[in-house]
Amino acid sequence: MRVVKVKFPGKNKVFLYKIEDLEIEIEDMMVVETDRGPKLCYAFTDPYEMSDQEAPPDLPPISRIATRNDLIKAEQYRLKEPEAYGICLQRIKSHNLPMKLVAAEYAFDGSKITFYFTADGRVDFRELVRDLAHRLRTRIEMLQIGVRDESKITGGIGVCGREFCCATFLQKFSPVSIKMAKDQSLSLNPAKVSGGCGRLMCCLAYEHETYLMYRKGLPKIGKRCQCAQGIGKVSRYDIINERVIIMLEDGHEVSAARDDIKDLSQPQDQTEEEEEEIDAEDYIEE
Repeated sequence: MRVVKVKFPGKNKVFLYKIEDLEIEIEDMMVVETDRGPKLCYAFTDPYEMSDQEAPPDLPPISRIATRNDLIKAEQYRLKEPEAYGICLQRIKSHNLPMKLVAAEYAFDGSKITFYFTADGRVDFRELVRDLAHRLRTRIEMLQIGVRDESKITGGIGVCGREFCCATFLQKFSPVSIKMAKDQSLSLNPAKVSGGCGRLMCCLAYEHETYLMYRKGLPKIGKRCQCAQGIGKVSRYDIINERVIIMLEDGHEVSAARDDIKDLSQPQDQTEEEEEEIDAEDYIEE
């Protein structure tokens, strides 16, 4: 079957759709059916062949190529989104609802408008929906999202000086734990390992596996070991340069390759205090 990878405007994730008799080129705009109704998307790749065995089951088809009228209407409704956002924000304050409005998004044909919001718990917004439907004269959908999704929509600059990963290339959120920061010898201060969303930075997971692979089989920090320069204790790891920093018994620090180190520490059973400390710190954020 012929398939094509598509993206939705303003989104990073790539989706796969099958093509029947349509002639599509890269960056062509198309209409597809989604679980939230018809949407505009564009071809991220040229069409290509895929066997039925390789293709995911129940692969959705491209409905049609978008017309010039579709694109004009989509732009007209996009320009109305700030006004709809302002109206919704005003009505939220009027109804005194404990929610934070993030964005407003019209369907390309104006058949629906979705309001994205965050809240600490469940919010009864039934009166708000009726109010908005009366004022905006279209179907209203309220969608509660998490703080990570909020950062993905609004964007921003991270501590690295670059745009948020979630707002640029990151297609899905992976679980991140404080243990990843600990394994990489980073500060465990939440203010230093948290992103703009207030959650642990997604980039903690990028190199975590590399750190674990390098540290496997090495003596832990503070344990006794022997190298060519003498006997000492592991001070820290220099993962980037694939070296281990050792504090010798005379107080001098030396650098050694992992193959030149002999572990002199004796394996000990983990104490209950150590287990409790790890359990308390090894929480995971989805």
